[in-house]
Amino acid sequence: MASLIVGLGNPGGEYARTRHNVGWMCLTELESRGRFGRERREGPAKVREGQVGGYDIVTARPQTFMNVSGRAAVHLLATYGVPAQDLIVVHDDVDLPLGRLRLKRGGGAAGNKGVLSIVDSLRTPDFLRVRIGVSRPVERDQMIDYVLDRFTPEERDRLAAVLPRTAAAVMALVRDGLEPAMSEYNRAPDD
Repeated sequence: MASLIVGLGNPGGEYARTRHNVGWMCLTELESRGRFGRERREGPAKVREGQVGGYDIVTARPQTFMNVSGRAAVHLLATYGVPAQDLIVVHDDVDLPLGRLRLKRGGGAAGNKGVLSIVDSLRTPDFLRVRIGVSRPVERDQMIDYVLDRFTPEERDRLAAVLPRTAAAVMALVRDGLEPAMSEYNRAPDD
């Protein structure tokens, strides 16, 4: 059975390089490490099937807006026969400093509407998550504008180092399982 990796983001060119779309950016990096077929539509998502390091992978980008990502997750799990506990969701996290990663299973949505939609739609929080830190805005009331804004030039430089590490973390989850992947990737890269 292929591993299903869902990257959260918003469709449309105006969102392509925003903080909220860092999940999609990770999928692009992951796809660059293997051989993947053409992107095609699968229900409310665009998917690519391929292999990375001998492992069968399906990458999926929901084509709904972030806050209804659960529709795509439900459809994809049924289509590929993947149990919810094996789903890997890659998403932005404002509670982590820019570039920090956190791998985990379950827990709350931490304010991420895409994760909340998946939890509600699957009726379980018990799926794997790769949280990518995008930091937090200074003013709390600017959260929506902040996550829908593009990275600054300095942040883009940092992101160029973070995305390869994130793709490696996803593959560690696929290859080694949660505990070994957490041990390696839940610490700062310079620890």
